[in-house]
Amino acid sequence: MPESPLKTQISEAMKEAMRAKDKERLGTIRLVLAEIKKVEVDERIDPDDARITSIMDKMVKQRRDSIKQFTDGGREELAAKEQAEIDVSQEFLPQPLTAEELDSIIAEAVASTGASSMQDMGKVMGIVKAQVVGKADMGKVSALVKSKLS
Repeated sequence: MPESPLKTQISEAMKEAMRAKDKERLGTIRLVLAEIKKVEVDERIDPDDARITSIMDKMVKQRRDSIKQFTDGGREELAAKEQAEIDVSQEFLPQPLTAEELDSIIAEAVASTGASSMQDMGKVMGIVKAQVVGKADMGKVSALVKSKLS
């Protein structure tokens, strides 16, 4: 099976970082590729672009959580390192959705499922998540869906 275009793009970026001797960028790209490789080995699959995007989205979320913990603990230098990793990772993720686009997707999902209460949140989130993975923070998406359904 041919390699996904996104994985190819990440591999090329790794080669460019090696040539440029950009150690921080190279380290982050290697982390991303290692995580993709881990999924390939564990699940015995060749991940497509959507799966790679969700892997990277999870990594960015973990880094954001780390930043919060580091800033709460007064470790600004570690928080800055995590932010630099997020910046490099986001180069390979799709452009984030605007608030209007996100509202539109949620409204469409609520209408298509006929959701009217919080009991229908799972149905709505199932539809919304497929459309916004890697393009929006799922915590914020969840809060928006809750506000629409309550």
